[in-house]
Amino acid sequence: MANDTALRSALVWLAVVVVVVGICTFSFKKMMATYVVGVLGISGVLLPDWGYFDRDFSRWTTPVAAHERVSKIAQGSGLRFRIHPLRVIVYSIVYGFALYKWWMFVSK
Repeated sequence: MANDTALRSALVWLAVVVVVVGICTFSFKKMMATYVVGVLGISGVLLPDWGYFDRDFSRWTTPVAAHERVSKIAQGSGLRFRIHPLRVIVYSIVYGFALYKWWMFVSK
C-alpha cells in the first residue's frame, strides 16, 4: 500500500473504539471481539488489490494482464475504486451481518 495514512488512521480509531468498549463493558473478551471484527473489517476494505477487483465481475476469475496494470497505473485516477452495485451489495451484506453479530455480543 503506497499511501498508508488511511490504514493508520483506521487502526487508531479502532484502538479508540476498543478502549471505549473496554471501559463500558469491563470485558476483555468483548474488547478482543471488537478488535478482531475491526481488523477484519479494515483489512477487507483497505488491503485488497483494487486493480484486480476494479474490473467487471465476470473477469474476476482471470488474472490481470500486464497491459491492464500498466494502463491502470498510467490513468492514475483520483478515486481508489469505482462503485459497482455488486460490490456495494456484497459489502453491505457481509459488513452489516458482522456488525449486527458484534453488537449483539457486546451489548449483552
